Amino acid sequence: ADLRAIGKISKEHNVLFCVDNTFASPIAQKPIEYGADLIVHSATKYISGHSDLIAGLVITATEELGAKIKFIQNASGAILGPFDSWLVIRGIETLSLRIKQHAENAQKIAEFLTTEKLIKNVFYPGLKTHQNHEIAKSQQKYFGGVVTFDLVIDDKQLASRIVSGTKLFKLAESLGGVKSLCCLPCEMTHKSIPVEKRYQSGVTDSLIRLSVGLEDADDLIADLKQAIKNAVSANVETASSLN
Repeated sequence: ADLRAIGKISKEHNVLFCVDNTFASPIAQKPIEYGADLIVHSATKYISGHSDLIAGLVITATEELGAKIKFIQNASGAILGPFDSWLVIRGIETLSLRIKQHAENAQKIAEFLTTEKLIKNVFYPGLKTHQNHEIAKSQQKYFGGVVTFDLVIDDKQLASRIVSGTKLFKLAESLGGVKSLCCLPCEMTHKSIPVEKRYQSGVTDSLIRLSVGLEDADDLIADLKQAIKNAVSANVETASSLN
């Protein structure tokens, strides 16, 4: 999203502008610089970075907003325990190093995926072909570690064989940790959404989401290659259509 444009409109109409900055993290993008009043993070993801914590953060542009949030937090008891707080601090200490590597690995993987015959679309803002590449480039330091792609044959079973056939990418719904994860949204994160609505939002049966971790990028690419090759080989009809 164009944060500058949204920030300008929100100020003109005197409405609060809230940004979920989880995927970018404060290292890659600072929404307050573009007019955001509130920023929320699922600290479970990149901020903690080790898939061992459930936490959320709210950042405010003004002390006044901060005081209101703090009152609600105190009144409802929605606070982290001491150990969870320590885990967040531990994650923040390496956040800049991790975000840089997540993005570098994701860029390499996204570029590799564009060369595969089986793959129809690759969605990653670091690719020049992405419709919002220029916007992302203007407001982000890094493009993040999440890559999604779909297949030329929109088949749920084929996509399922790919995500089930990886060795380094583990099948899980979460993201933002040091270990790479893969997810089949139609059967996982978006399974409860009616098919028609799911397709309207771009979540096809063959859409696969990758949370690219900190493993060696070449190893991750090799893992995807073998998973795709084996998934295609298991279906003679699919294999013949790609030759």
